[in-house]
Amino acid sequence: MLLNVVPFKKSKKNPFEEIRTTFENQLKQVDDHIKLKLSSHVELVGEMATHLMKTGGKRLRPLLTICSSEIFNYQGNRHINLAACVELIHNATLLHDDVIDKSESRRGFKTTNAIWGNKSSILAGDYLLSRCFEMMVDDGSPEVLKILSSVSSEIAQGEIMQLQFEKQIDMVEKNYLDIISAKTASLFGAAMRVGGCINERSKKEKEALESYGRNLGICFQISDDILDYNSKEEVFGKKIGNDFIEGKITLPIILLFQKSSPAEREQLQKFYTHNERSENEFKETLKLIQKYQIIEACKKRADYFANVASDSLSIFEKNFVVEKLQELTFYIVNRIN
Repeated sequence: MLLNVVPFKKSKKNPFEEIRTTFENQLKQVDDHIKLKLSSHVELVGEMATHLMKTGGKRLRPLLTICSSEIFNYQGNRHINLAACVELIHNATLLHDDVIDKSESRRGFKTTNAIWGNKSSILAGDYLLSRCFEMMVDDGSPEVLKILSSVSSEIAQGEIMQLQFEKQIDMVEKNYLDIISAKTASLFGAAMRVGGCINERSKKEKEALESYGRNLGICFQISDDILDYNSKEEVFGKKIGNDFIEGKITLPIILLFQKSSPAEREQLQKFYTHNERSENEFKETLKLIQKYQIIEACKKRADYFANVASDSLSIFEKNFVVEKLQELTFYIVNRIN
């Protein structure tokens, strides 16, 4: 499956920044809409919502909803509300993730659970989801409601699946792909598909949009997992080696375990039987990753899904948005370099 992948030609421009600049006003409308919907008479809710907006990242997922709408030159404002829904689902899962992972920082800021505690963070995540469902109902489309409610369920199942395979270093690659498909790629796919829904496109076109999103999401997560073993904290936005320290089994570790010698496998298994892993153990693991060229092997997987994502948009007439979305797949892969 992963053979004969054709790498994209490298562009001097950053397609993500081009897209974000183009739709800057619409992204601001999304942020304003989120602020409005998260307003509450409960003071702590307001404080936590403000903190979330400040640490909210690049808004990739809502931007995908805007882009999928603009492929067809959408006239209206439903995409703003639905892009906000997508972002709220994402942030709710981050709040729950940080509690599960006991994370203390994200994107250079303290996590909500680190500031206000686990109980408040979980309840804040629940609040975001409940507000999101109200916004979906306001949209009035049963199709959109089904897509976004289903993706919330899929993400939760992905979280449970990840816990099921926690610290199982001999996990097969398919299980890893199933987890990230549910946890990450499903929301990317839904973000793209709703743009087709509000434009009343054909089933084939909606499926193409979702295929782009899902494959982009897989590519994004693989790249993210690689960066944990091959980046700098100021670039990545979180502590490098965090996945290893927390005992998460991601693609670099899965492929490393497959390629290692019996003695090295035994060593890796010992690392993951501990409740905690040390910096020295992380350094030893990095040496093995370099020895077996694991980063390069992972990048081939990311390249494959980037190509599939790009090909999914080939059924649409070429325009600025389609071209930039296709370029974005390559850009995400090359965050690794």
